[in-house]
Amino acid sequence: MPFIPHTPEDIKQMFDVLRGAEFSDLFDEIPTSIPRAELNNIPEGMNELTTAQHMDEIANLHPKIKNYIGAGAYEHHIPAAVWDLVGRGEFMTAYTPYQAEASQGSLQLIYEFQSMITALTKMDVSNASLYDGATALAEAVLMAIRSQKKSNNKRILMPQTVHPHYRETVKAIVHQQGIELIECPFDLTTGLVDQVKLEKLDADSFSALVIPFPNFFGNLESVDALTDWAHAHDALVIAVVNPMALGLLKAPGDWGVKGADIVCGELQPFGMPLASGGPYAGMMCCRQELVRQMPGRIVGQTVDQEGKRGFVLTLQAREQHIRRSKATSNICTNQGLLVTAATIYVSLLGPQGLRATALKSHQNTQALLALLKEINITSVFSAPYFHENVVRIPHAQEVARQLAEKGILIGLCLENYYPDYPALKDCVLVCVTETKTDNDLRAYCNALQGKKS
Repeated sequence: MPFIPHTPEDIKQMFDVLRGAEFSDLFDEIPTSIPRAELNNIPEGMNELTTAQHMDEIANLHPKIKNYIGAGAYEHHIPAAVWDLVGRGEFMTAYTPYQAEASQGSLQLIYEFQSMITALTKMDVSNASLYDGATALAEAVLMAIRSQKKSNNKRILMPQTVHPHYRETVKAIVHQQGIELIECPFDLTTGLVDQVKLEKLDADSFSALVIPFPNFFGNLESVDALTDWAHAHDALVIAVVNPMALGLLKAPGDWGVKGADIVCGELQPFGMPLASGGPYAGMMCCRQELVRQMPGRIVGQTVDQEGKRGFVLTLQAREQHIRRSKATSNICTNQGLLVTAATIYVSLLGPQGLRATALKSHQNTQALLALLKEINITSVFSAPYFHENVVRIPHAQEVARQLAEKGILIGLCLENYYPDYPALKDCVLVCVTETKTDNDLRAYCNALQGKKS
């Protein structure tokens, strides 16, 4: 059924007011010369059973895919309850709460989401979400520049271990505003930010340092040392995190002596299926003293005149609400439906479930690397890792193409992402989550052994 609340009688009354107009009269400004599209290639409709059988036939034409590609989009088990609840009309068809206090259900859910994210990151404040992880990092960079009011410094240290797509997105958004992104090289032995070269930089000329955790190679940066180094030079710390990893690893609020200043990341691991590139949702947290520079919205809890609990939009410095030039963001759309999925997912798993999922993913990655070592495929970097690791596979791109035809996506070939690093030729970023079985891992190695030259 269409989501239109008007009955035929309602519609008739509307047109009576318009003095006998018909529906087609509402579109009389469209020239009649514009041809109507003919759906000549669309087959006749099928009933539900026939459609399901047809889809099964199509699915069986292709082998079932075993996916070992991560790089920011991860295949985790999603409990059925998540999208059964998200699909309810109250969530699925609700729009963002412009009449906020009339949307108590949506506001409460966002409030719960914010509470979960601050607990996970050990930060003071979370907003209601952002468009995706990459744009969340761009917003964090802009926020850091605004927060350093005592300086005209518009330079940001951006490690090359940050996801290449994230770096491209940030550059596209901030470069027209005179913000300079200075890349930090990585060490080819460890796969981490090269702290020796970092120390040689004029650190006092930067507003912030971005720290990925885990980084693009799956490795765990030395977050305590990097955080303290940045703060020692009066620079802010922007953490870009995989929230699933925080179920197992140190929260950004505990990094170094003072903790990170701004935390952002991609929420996709929390209940969002891999779906041909999206949609995704970004998260952002910060310390209390920076909250006025945070983009987007913050939902707060209060009481009404009768003392009953209620929820309100506490802060919303968006271009719809204040002068555009004063807005903290012009692209800060919150992903309400996906935040609903993330909140339900985290609620179902709880702290112990998140830790168990993260730990199993890490253990599976360890198990795969041990099997690969038996066939002389070893890790490229020596640093600790979470659930991704870079390995060297001879003729990687050709092997990836051939095994993809057999339903095994071996990982992400890095050659095209780091053309300035010839040492990464034939290197593959491999991701393993809790969804893989021991048989899956052995099948992966057997397939590689059959193709490895």
